[in-house]
Amino acid sequence: MALELLSTTKCFEGEQRVYKHHSNTLGCDMTFGVYLPPAVIEDKTQCPVLYFLSGLTCTHENFVQKSGFQETAAKHGLIVVNPDTSPRGVELPGQDDAYDFGSGAGFYVDATEEPWSKHYKMYSYVTQELADVVNANFSTLPGKQGIFGHSMGGHGALICALKNPGLYQSVSAFAPIANPSECPWGKKAFTGYLGADTSSWEQWDATYLASKYVGPPQELFIDQGSADNFLVVKQLLPEKLLAAAAPNDHIQTIFKQRDGYDHSYFYISTFVAEHIAYHAKLLKA
Repeated sequence: MALELLSTTKCFEGEQRVYKHHSNTLGCDMTFGVYLPPAVIEDKTQCPVLYFLSGLTCTHENFVQKSGFQETAAKHGLIVVNPDTSPRGVELPGQDDAYDFGSGAGFYVDATEEPWSKHYKMYSYVTQELADVVNANFSTLPGKQGIFGHSMGGHGALICALKNPGLYQSVSAFAPIANPSECPWGKKAFTGYLGADTSSWEQWDATYLASKYVGPPQELFIDQGSADNFLVVKQLLPEKLLAAAAPNDHIQTIFKQRDGYDHSYFYISTFVAEHIAYHAKLLKA
């Protein structure tokens, strides 16, 4: 799978790179960021890989430029990969009509409804094709990968882990859309991508998946700002996920509420080092 290097920048003795490649899964060219820590650049060491999934309206650039994750990733020797949030340049009718559906809003599902089903397969892209590309081209440590994300990307991280027991050794989420079947963002996206039959939504909803999960013990680290406007207007619903996971002996949850923090990258940048240290501990166990 050919990669085109778009940029490379030295950062904390590692390198922040951006690549483009053609995705067969999505039927378009896709861009992703990858941070290679000094353990890879200088020592040629195989390192665990951590995937970050961004939220609505974002591209790969937001996390790379705003979160400040690179210093902690360098310290712990983690390769960090962050893809775009939807297919690009596929020219579907209505794809740019709203911020919360279409471009920049793939919701990390595999669409079943036309015309979206041909291209909008972000779940398969993240869990299969992108992982194959990364493992084929970078010095990753086999069997050691984690995933985390923010908002729509927090939803994505949770479902990718819960739908694939054992695939990810660590999972965390900043302000995730935790119960999309029951919130306005999720209802809009799921209706458009998956159709009006709400029973088909369950397999893409972390709250439902957590209630039914059977597999290796899975810990979910959920992070939420108390002053998050989207929490107040019931777009996120972390309480639904926590309640669903509580009776399931296969799931453990860590919930941290951050007093006074909102939904922005100021919030993410404040706590991203804690998340990366959390992932590093599990990925290096």
